[in-house]
Amino acid sequence: MSMKAPASHPTSPARQDARPWRLRHGSGFWIVAAAFLAVMAFSTVPTPLYALYQQRDGFPTWVVTVIFAAYAVGVIASLFLIGHLSDWAGRRRMVLVAIALEIVAAALFLVWNDVSGLIVARFISGVGVGALTASATAHLGELRSVARPAEGPRLASTVSTVVNTGGLALGPLIGGVFAQFLPAPLLLPYAVFLVILALAALAVTLVPETVERAEERPAYRPQRISVPAASRGAFSAAAVAAFAGFAVFGLFTSLAPSVLAGTFHVASHLVAGAVPFSVFAASALSQIVFAPLRSRTALIVAVVLVAIGLAGLAVGVLGDSLPVFLIAGVLAGAGVGLSFRASILVAGSLAEPERRGEVLAAIFLVAYIGLALPVLLVGVALILWPLVPVLVGFVAIVGVLSVVAGVRMLPTAK
Repeated sequence: MSMKAPASHPTSPARQDARPWRLRHGSGFWIVAAAFLAVMAFSTVPTPLYALYQQRDGFPTWVVTVIFAAYAVGVIASLFLIGHLSDWAGRRRMVLVAIALEIVAAALFLVWNDVSGLIVARFISGVGVGALTASATAHLGELRSVARPAEGPRLASTVSTVVNTGGLALGPLIGGVFAQFLPAPLLLPYAVFLVILALAALAVTLVPETVERAEERPAYRPQRISVPAASRGAFSAAAVAAFAGFAVFGLFTSLAPSVLAGTFHVASHLVAGAVPFSVFAASALSQIVFAPLRSRTALIVAVVLVAIGLAGLAVGVLGDSLPVFLIAGVLAGAGVGLSFRASILVAGSLAEPERRGEVLAAIFLVAYIGLALPVLLVGVALILWPLVPVLVGFVAIVGVLSVVAGVRMLPTAK
């Protein structure tokens, strides 16, 4: 595997974009954060709506995993093929491309929402998220470093992971509210987000660029991992932690409504949205609450929370206890948030500045493989076995991966 990558040129404070219609870097930081939040929220709006599609069209639960997996496959393909291009094409440009793809997906949800249309729309939405995640994360870090050069990377890293997971949290809650209380729940949420995403795109056009485009475009190549040989062990630990954490997210964004209806006999669309919201919200909130802790201490807390949370999920499902399942999901989500933040910090510390986008794209690539692959395997397993033993096996495997990866990252955390 080649470890070389085209060099980019992050903007220094002395070379800020001076065009009068551009915002300052500090304001641009919050604009990009808001756009990041909107895209991630849109990506999970369909979570509580799957039951409505399923009721309308009569397809089995495993089809839900296929529709969800189409999104994750789109993210993976995007991260592999274009997620790293912002290192030379520009951060703002890639963020705008990503938002444009989400606008296309929203329009498709409005006009083509049978199973085949859902698969296509979710795939396109995934491509947009893949184009956004690493580009926006790197853009936020660079905008903040220009606006507050003495501050260090901690706040930018926290904001990027909070808006990522916070957006994932808001989406199901918004979808659940639309499904429970408002008319046309399979149309209105997408119409609203179509407007929000268009406004976000307009705002991002005013944000300063932080990468000087090369005079000569480098030859295109797919994503490669750019990590010094001595750091590959630390990177692999961060990648496994991201994989396992997003596997937990995948469980709640794809199958939570089915688990609630099939195991706990809860049919409320609002509850179906509130459960994944609580998991993702706990993930975002834990990163804020535990931000003052040293990275090593926060990582230890993450390992403990994930282990207890995943064990509690198994106990809740086996014991048919909804309160235990919900509390365990919140604990697991909080631990995953801290673990994923640690993965981003470890990966970012291993990268040279001009290759940060590429390394972050690699972490997100592995994370979204964790979002897709386990859910697809769960879907296949559901064809053969009942839901409860499949879920117990899932949380056992993911729990072991999370704990082992967290322990391996401890020597790197400071």
